[in-house]
Amino acid sequence: MLEDNTIGPEELDGELFEHYRFEAGKGQTPLRVDKFLMNLVENATRNKIQQAAANGNIFVNDIPVKSNHKVKANDVVRVLMEQPPFENLIIPEDIPLDIVYEDDDLLVINKPAGLVVHPGHGNYTGTLVNALAYHFENLPLNSSERPGLVHRIDKDTSGLLVIAKTDWTMAELQKQFAAKTTEREYIAIVWGNVEEDEGIIESYIGRHVKNRMQMATFADDSTGAKYAITHYKVLERLGYVTLVSCRLETGRTHQIRVHMKSIGHTLFNDERYGGERILKGTTFTKYKQFVENCFQILPRQALHAKTLGFMHPIKKEYMRFDTELPADITACIQKWKTYSSTHEIVEENED
Repeated sequence: MLEDNTIGPEELDGELFEHYRFEAGKGQTPLRVDKFLMNLVENATRNKIQQAAANGNIFVNDIPVKSNHKVKANDVVRVLMEQPPFENLIIPEDIPLDIVYEDDDLLVINKPAGLVVHPGHGNYTGTLVNALAYHFENLPLNSSERPGLVHRIDKDTSGLLVIAKTDWTMAELQKQFAAKTTEREYIAIVWGNVEEDEGIIESYIGRHVKNRMQMATFADDSTGAKYAITHYKVLERLGYVTLVSCRLETGRTHQIRVHMKSIGHTLFNDERYGGERILKGTTFTKYKQFVENCFQILPRQALHAKTLGFMHPIKKEYMRFDTELPADITACIQKWKTYSSTHEIVEENED
């Protein structure tokens, strides 16, 4: 929601700080700016947005507007406040890091599930960025003013991340991600039997038009959605679920989660996208109990960033890192292996 946090006047010096910035898509029909922001700002209230407009804090194309101003295609909407965003006030915290590799220019860490990558609404402390601020000094800032972060993975996704320690390394690694020359392989458990041994999913990904907490696939970029491509390959079929490898060409928000759902194979126990329900299987009570046991063993979406490869910006050597699957995913896979080998699998349609 829009923040009420205050800071002493000696820290303001008349400067306004950007809290939000949104660019309306090419297909945007005229819409009141308060309704436009309601669709995009998590936990915001209409009253809070209208108050921000009345205070002169909402700008469209750098001009302050009232709440009834109509946002049109390609407009840039910004919310500016006198206090800096809370998430930009990084508090160093002594949180242990699983460092896979480190040199003077960068480090690679294995992020555990449950660790938020950077501060944001509802998660101002206890994040990876808070840990980085404690363990390292003067990390370079990315375009979002977040120290060290070249890319990110979701809170409940585990796996590899590369962190830049110098401005040059940050810039060069970002170029590699933009040019799609990095290697990023994820391992996932998805609902259903993925019939094709391998495939490519291409679409545009953007905010869901009704549920702003979700992303969704679109046929084009008229809504502001961004092009995304995922390569998948079946590793093992386990009856009502499938173990797959997903290789990213692009890195959109929730890309694998959205793409796999779009072809009918929602990630196992992915609560945000409906994977915490029993989407495949029988109606037997014993089966339902088995799945619930799997959910307890793996209380998050079944997704792990297993492999990361890139060209070292200074050494000019290709570096490739690989991790073991975490214990919760391994245990879940083993339970499904045992189940599928001892029970008859009956094909059913997804709910």
